[in-house]
Amino acid sequence: MDYEVNYINPEIKISCYQGKLFKTEAAFDDHLLVWLISGETRIIQAEHTFTFGAGSTFMIPRNQLATIINTPKDGLPHKAVAMHLSIETLRGFYVDKEVQSKTGTDKVISFSPHPLLQSCLTSLIPYFELQDPFPEEVATLKITEAISILRAINKEIDSVLANFDDPHKIDLTSFMEKNFMFNMPLTKFGYLTGRSLATFKRDFLKLFIRRLSGG
Repeated sequence: MDYEVNYINPEIKISCYQGKLFKTEAAFDDHLLVWLISGETRIIQAEHTFTFGAGSTFMIPRNQLATIINTPKDGLPHKAVAMHLSIETLRGFYVDKEVQSKTGTDKVISFSPHPLLQSCLTSLIPYFELQDPFPEEVATLKITEAISILRAINKEIDSVLANFDDPHKIDLTSFMEKNFMFNMPLTKFGYLTGRSLATFKRDFLKLFIRRLSGG
C-alpha cells in the first residue's frame, strides 16, 4: 500500500507515503502540528509558499486554505507525525491563563529545532506499535505537553492557539481573488468569509454579475 495512516487517538497520527507524491487541498478545522520524519512537504498558500525537509517541525493554522504536497525523498518515504490541536482542547488548556493578544495568523509557523519539542514528538513513536487501545488520559497529557513546549519556545504562539474566534465577515472580492484556485466546497468558502452558504452564493453572484456588466 502506497499510503498508510495510523491513529493512536483521534488527535494524534502517523502517516507514511511511498508513492511519487501526495497532493491535497485543505483548510483544517484544527491547528495541525507536524513533525516530518522523512521526505519533503511543500505548502502553498495564496501569498506564501513553504518547503520543509526531514526533521522539520511546523504548524498549519486552522481555517487557512493551502495546497499540501508530500513527497518521498532520498530513497525514504514521506513519514510524519501529526497532532491536531482542537479548539476544545485549547479552550481547556487556556481556561486559567491570561493571554494579551489573540490576533491569529494566516501563515504556516516553522519551529526551530529544540530538544524539548523533539523529545516530546519522538516519544510518540513507540505508542503507534501498541495493540491495545491508547489510554485517553495519556493522549491528553502528550497534547498538553506539546502545547506547553510550544509556549515555552515561541512567545508569540498564544496569539494563535488562544484565538478561538470563528472567521468574521470579510471582503469577498479580495478573498476570492487570492483563493479562487483552491478546490473547496462552497460551504467552506462561505465559512472562511464569515457567511452562510446562502449569503455566500448571494454575495458572489452580485459580485460576478456586477463585474460582467462592467459595474
